[in-house]
Amino acid sequence: MMKSCKAHTFFSDEEKELIRQAVTDAESRTSGEIATMVVDHSDRYHEAEVLGGILVAGLVALTVAVVMGHVTIWIYIPLVCILYIPARLLFIRAPRLKLPFINKLRMMHAVRERAVRAFYEKKLYKTRDENGILIFISILERKVWILGDRGVDRQIPHASWQAHAQEISTGIREGSGCAALCAVIGKCGQVLAEHFPRKEDDTNELPDDLIS
Repeated sequence: MMKSCKAHTFFSDEEKELIRQAVTDAESRTSGEIATMVVDHSDRYHEAEVLGGILVAGLVALTVAVVMGHVTIWIYIPLVCILYIPARLLFIRAPRLKLPFINKLRMMHAVRERAVRAFYEKKLYKTRDENGILIFISILERKVWILGDRGVDRQIPHASWQAHAQEISTGIREGSGCAALCAVIGKCGQVLAEHFPRKEDDTNELPDDLIS
């Protein structure tokens, strides 16, 4: 079954509780902090709206012109101009239609930049030992980015998170996003525990609940 494309309904209340508990359990062994976040999309992708709108308007205009029996530039161009706005609105209202028009590198860059922005917007960098990580899920792109604070990056290379991010992405595509996310949260907790063991005066510095 296709998951909702809206962040606040992507995971059910029961799944959100499972995610929260997974974070709590993972953090019980480490002074590191794990935050999880899900967003609708990482970028508006205006270029995809424009290109898609032009192509759909052009196709519909050509079909109408053929049916009318007036396939001339004087009929075709005005029809494209008239149909462009509703065609573009179609892509705005149904964002998944944009995906064929988005370059994969552009998409990955957008997800990475949105994750970095979220890390600072949500003040996830304010942990005492700079050892927080963000597991960031962007629904439209079905992409995941795991971002570590400075203390984490000094101990754990970013490349080591890529397999975990891919595991979540695969789970989402296969309809088991919650299970995959909870499993990765546990694995991230194990990695953090190796480098940042729990301290006697440890406090919970980041929210355990899913951020959206």
